[in-house]
Amino acid sequence: MRTPRNIIFVLIIVPCGWILELTSTVAPNWRTIHNITGQPPDLALHQGIWDICRSFTASRDVICNHEDIEYFNNQIIEIARRMMAASLIVTLIGLSVATIGTHCWTDEPRCMVASLGGLLIFCSGVLAIIPVAWYHYILPDINSPSTDIRVGYCIILGYTGGITEVLGGLIMISGIYRCYAALNRGDRAETSTEQSSTYSVRKTVIPSVSINKSRRSSFPNSVESLKEEIDFRRAKRPISISYSL
Repeated sequence: MRTPRNIIFVLIIVPCGWILELTSTVAPNWRTIHNITGQPPDLALHQGIWDICRSFTASRDVICNHEDIEYFNNQIIEIARRMMAASLIVTLIGLSVATIGTHCWTDEPRCMVASLGGLLIFCSGVLAIIPVAWYHYILPDINSPSTDIRVGYCIILGYTGGITEVLGGLIMISGIYRCYAALNRGDRAETSTEQSSTYSVRKTVIPSVSINKSRRSSFPNSVESLKEEIDFRRAKRPISISYSL
């Protein structure tokens, strides 16, 4: 039995979502701050959950490993670190489990194993969406040296990767019903084939032998009985005697 196409599609898009989440986690661009007081006007501050970088528009220089203890002490930063790391790990586990349940080296897909993998992938997407949405919601409230705050591309990548994994997990879980239905149809088809083959053998072989035997055995007996009956009737005919005067 072949792996359903929707599950193969999930096994393709989930790694893409994982790469987007990894980029969102590592890249220092959850928000961008411009027009900082006392700094050059072309300076932009890129803040992430692991690192902070400074870039200059005129020279295109990027300097990372900028320390900001007040920023990293925010509660959302620590929560986002843990949840994004957990999401990446759970995605790999769910993808491995789903691959074991649906790969072509098995004669039939293991629907329960594949459904467990889909559930793990769904949970990993939720783990990624929660910190990204929370950070996006309190983006202006996090302490900043300027009021010109813009959303970074990591927020967009985090949303996209998390939603991709949530949809992939739902598609895989919903595809398990089709897997079970296909297996049941295959079992019914095999059972009906066995029954029809058994019936055809009994119908063609056994009755034909009995009919031939009956014909062969009954034909000579019928001829002999017919001859005896004719002889018996001839013997019973009355003999007529005529007297002449």
